[in-house]
Amino acid sequence: MVVESFGIPPIPSEVILPFAGFLVAGGTFPLVPTAVVAVTGELVGTFAAYAAGRWGRERITGVGLGALRLQPKHLARMDEFFARRGPATVALARLVPVLRSYISYPAGAAGMRPVRFGLYTLIGTTPFDLGLLYAGFVLRDHWSLISSYFQLLDDVCIAILAVGVAYLVLLVVGLLAPGWPPRLRHRPSPTEETERPE
Repeated sequence: MVVESFGIPPIPSEVILPFAGFLVAGGTFPLVPTAVVAVTGELVGTFAAYAAGRWGRERITGVGLGALRLQPKHLARMDEFFARRGPATVALARLVPVLRSYISYPAGAAGMRPVRFGLYTLIGTTPFDLGLLYAGFVLRDHWSLISSYFQLLDDVCIAILAVGVAYLVLLVVGLLAPGWPPRLRHRPSPTEETERPE
């Protein structure tokens, strides 16, 4: 759970926790310590990712190529977003496969207060982890069914994230205008540029 919540693939919590629930159902693991270890492991991994984001904030400025280079103004927007919506974003992201493993990095980079980050991580993480443990407990020998359904959900989340990243890239390079729905940025024609008053 520590490794998974730090964002290192390939074994997601959607496989780890149902199997742990299966082992609880078979009497191999006790229920309460298993739940405590699962949540604690996730907290340790998320705080490690949070620390990496906080420590690496200044080091990522200037990273990228051309128009995709990360600039201080981009970090300022992230800071503003987390100042307004950070707690809710962290708590809700913990309920979304894939995203739940990576939200700690921007939260740390934005300087979200550690106690607040930990509290909202716990609020989002606990029901997700307990739900997966319970599902493995109930399904017992069929715990692998859960991972197959979550694999489909993971694929959907990855596709949504890929579309979001593509949108941001097109926005940064200037092909799209800000706003939703996406639309091409209007570029003045050469005649419009020459007709502008001095």
